[in-house]
Amino acid sequence: MSHTIQHKKKLLNRVRRIRGQVDAVAKALESEQDCYGVLQTLAACRGAMNGLMYEILDGHLRHHVHVPGRKLTAEQERATDELLDVIRSYLK
Repeated sequence: MSHTIQHKKKLLNRVRRIRGQVDAVAKALESEQDCYGVLQTLAACRGAMNGLMYEILDGHLRHHVHVPGRKLTAEQERATDELLDVIRSYLK
């Protein structure tokens, strides 16, 4: 079973929150809100999207790149964690 199916409800809830944030950007622009408020909302949207991207990447690496059912060596586990740390840093 794919990791996105296993965590479908959790992932969809994140998407719904992101949709709400994007709607807030549209409302802010429609109501001619000051640019500072729009920029803050955009930054929040970007952070939420990056968080979702990281979660999907993490699951993809752990469930599709690694051979399912095969135990990783300590070195492989460490390398996976290091790669995910780099990706997390990049997405911030």
